[in-house]
Amino acid sequence: MSELRKTISPLALVAIGAAGVIGSSWLYLGSTFFHEFGAGGTILGMLLATALAACIAIAYSNLAARLPRAGGEVVYSVVGGNRLLGFIVGWLLIGTYAGTVAFYVTATGRLLSTAWPSLNTVPLYEIGGETIYLPVLAIGVVLTLVMLALNWNGVEFSARTQLILFGIMVVLAVAVVVAGFGSGSASNFFPMFDADADSSPIANVLGFVLPAFGFLIGFGVVAIMAEEAKATPRQIGRIVVISVLLAGGFYAIVLAATAWVIPWQDTAALTNGTIEAFDVAGMPLISTVAFVIGVLGIVTTFIAVFAASSRLMFALARIELFPPVFGKVDERTGSPRAALVLTAVIGLALGSLGPGALVWFLNTGGVYIGIVWAVTVVIMFRIRRMTGGGGSIVSTVLPVIGAVAAVGVVLAALIPASPLSLRWPGEYLIVIAWVALGLVLYLLSPRTMSREESLRALLGEYYDSVFGGGERRADRPEVESERS
Repeated sequence: MSELRKTISPLALVAIGAAGVIGSSWLYLGSTFFHEFGAGGTILGMLLATALAACIAIAYSNLAARLPRAGGEVVYSVVGGNRLLGFIVGWLLIGTYAGTVAFYVTATGRLLSTAWPSLNTVPLYEIGGETIYLPVLAIGVVLTLVMLALNWNGVEFSARTQLILFGIMVVLAVAVVVAGFGSGSASNFFPMFDADADSSPIANVLGFVLPAFGFLIGFGVVAIMAEEAKATPRQIGRIVVISVLLAGGFYAIVLAATAWVIPWQDTAALTNGTIEAFDVAGMPLISTVAFVIGVLGIVTTFIAVFAASSRLMFALARIELFPPVFGKVDERTGSPRAALVLTAVIGLALGSLGPGALVWFLNTGGVYIGIVWAVTVVIMFRIRRMTGGGGSIVSTVLPVIGAVAAVGVVLAALIPASPLSLRWPGEYLIVIAWVALGLVLYLLSPRTMSREESLRALLGEYYDSVFGGGERRADRPEVESERS
């Protein structure tokens, strides 16, 4: 059985988790968000989403500490459920992470076009009311291939790169925040909501939770990469929670500085959010700093989602729910190269939809991740019972709150009449197509392994701690030759 190498330090794992969450689009989409939700809806919605994500992260922390194996949620779902559930969870996550790659295939060129408008030339086609330009698309393709090359020889080099880039991002963000709060005023920020808006402040806050979930999806990467971490299981569990809090706080404070530096209503009327707001405020240097944060955010997110998506494919292939080629690693580098290539192909294919699909990927990713989060919390309680371990009141109640909220957001997104519903037809068609493709792949997968074989392949050395003779077998499902 192919095994991954332990090459990621604890600090690098923090960087993979936190910087893997922080991207770039929030910097220039701030104008769109302020216009649609108000400064209050955007910032408070981000804080609410972060709190809910942290509740879910507690469940991830608990599971990652018990089962630090590649695949994260896939492993948990197979152990606490069955292989079908594991495939569903894995496929939704692959859709989330591959959608993030697709997002940045387009977003990279769009970000750079804010500095070099001449990139918006040579129109190719139009989707969702947005034109796809050759230079913008070419930049995304090149960056995707660079990220593929960066991960090609294993995760150790890319993890070190992630740590360095995250440190730079934090320093630059401090400069933006100090400039924003030092030069702006409270009168620019308050009132936080538009009194003439059609929707209430509460609706605006809740309305931003779904896209905010899309900005917070990366913390699960820590659990997915756990097998390659040179850290104790307890450290890995803590890093999951730390990652989401760092990322959510990073978003909220920079967006607050943006709303503070000039009237947020003025930012809402602009095109490029934080980047343009500081330029309008007479601070072109800080505007450039924000732009650089965005560029670095693209790279760090790319590194994390490339690694995560490929490890999910690797985990599914380990138990014959994906073609076997994706379960192989390069003997010299320990890298799952076939899975990396497929991640690039899916991201490029979806990324060709262009800027008109940027919000589509955020919202559909929010739906996928909401489902996975809810399932993971249920599985946490199942695995706790199986292993005979309990938990504190905090680690029991907060994940339930997060799961209930996640289910509520998902239902609101999928019900057409809901004010939070997905956009027709683009977003619904993406969800339907992804589910249909997953069904085809599942039906075509070998699925010849027994449950016990699957569990041993996924858990490795941790199999005995879950299913060994020392545990109370009455509380655990039988490891029979069930094929699901």
